[in-house]
Amino acid sequence: MEPVREMKPTMRVLISGAAGQIGYSIIPMIASGKALGNNQPIELVLLDIPPCEKKLRGVCMEIQDCSFPLVEKIIPTTDGKTAFQDVELCVLVGGFPRKKGMLRADLLKKNGSIFSGIIVSSVVIRLLLLLLL
Repeated sequence: MEPVREMKPTMRVLISGAAGQIGYSIIPMIASGKALGNNQPIELVLLDIPPCEKKLRGVCMEIQDCSFPLVEKIIPTTDGKTAFQDVELCVLVGGFPRKKGMLRADLLKKNGSIFSGIIVSSVVIRLLLLLLL
């Protein structure tokens, strides 16, 4: 039997593309404690694009149904600014899906701009907060 460990402070974790196949499949690993430890409570921020908002609500219901004891709060959003607020860990797995006839180079270019925009926005927000505080 594993010894009881003291709980860590709650960590705010963002998963992009949470309603997609990869995001959806890693949520249980994070929510159950397999990825961050069984003494790491989390606020789970789930980010996806507006067309996936209905799927995102369904993912939230499934997480609630599983009753993961480490999940203290679930925050579904399609807004990047809301998603990155006070986040301590970002798992950026969602991206633009490859369409028929699309070259891999095209896909990398499209997703590169998506993720660099997310990262730049996050850095700018954090820098502004540091300057204001």
